[in-house]
Amino acid sequence: MFRYIAGRLLESIVVLLVVSFAVYGLIGLMPGDPIDLMVQGDPNLTPEDAKRLKALYGLDQPIIDRYLAWLGNAAQGDFGYSRNHGQPVLDVIGSRIGNTIFLLGISLILSLAIAIPIGIYAALRPYSPLDYAINMFCFAGISIPPFWLALLLIILFSVTLGWLPAGGMATVGASGLLDRLEHAVLPVAALTIASVGSFTRFMRASMIQTLRQDYIRTARAKGVSTTRMVTHHALQNALIPLVTVIALSFGTLFSGALITETMFSWLGMGKMIYDAILGNDYNLALVGLMIATVLTLAGNFLADIGYVWLDPRVTIASRADKR
Repeated sequence: MFRYIAGRLLESIVVLLVVSFAVYGLIGLMPGDPIDLMVQGDPNLTPEDAKRLKALYGLDQPIIDRYLAWLGNAAQGDFGYSRNHGQPVLDVIGSRIGNTIFLLGISLILSLAIAIPIGIYAALRPYSPLDYAINMFCFAGISIPPFWLALLLIILFSVTLGWLPAGGMATVGASGLLDRLEHAVLPVAALTIASVGSFTRFMRASMIQTLRQDYIRTARAKGVSTTRMVTHHALQNALIPLVTVIALSFGTLFSGALITETMFSWLGMGKMIYDAILGNDYNLALVGLMIATVLTLAGNFLADIGYVWLDPRVTIASRADKR
């Protein structure tokens, strides 16, 4: 167990170093830098001022030297300031990550609550008219572009019916959980519709494959009811592929849904990272993407633990040996 955790920790550190260097390099190679943007916005700044400011902030140094300087400060817990917000990076991310968890957490729970029972029901009646209808619904959910779905929801429920706000996170002058939930209904609906299709198809395919196993045939031959056969014999094994899909989307849960957050003016991590990249806010963009990477790695580790819990034949030791 200790060997496995130590190996995963070492792998994670290597991945983080590679990702941080790649992201820092890509952002640093973008045309322009914060000082250039500052000069463009203030005609009183001379080229000599720009040169002096670049030297002050180290922007005249080679990109590898700038990265090593950032890495050294980050190792001491100093991730710098956000140029766009004028605040420490961690303070900006702390206010945004809660909004993203609130939005995408509700969406993930609703998606799984809908996809698992529908996928099981379709697997129990494969190639029936209802199964075809469920598959058509799934294909529609997967195929609809998120921005178009968001526009449809806004036009129908905000413009035409006037039931829900078109965007934002709260009504001006109002506060409270109910108002927050009212503003979250449309973005949660958009995210749920977009993700429930893929979850349902994974659940259906996995359940169909599980129901063809010999031990399921044996349970049927013994007269086990369909409900008990699904809940006590097939469901755990059928959930294993779905756990993998959820683990891969774990980083998205905290890094945000860029299109949906932008369409509904939801101040989450996705929109923050996008605005930081466009504004050459190096520190904020880099730390935001690093957090998404860390949480994706954590999701993969939790998926390994989930495999052990769902299938007693899988052990941490066996997974370590495979590595």
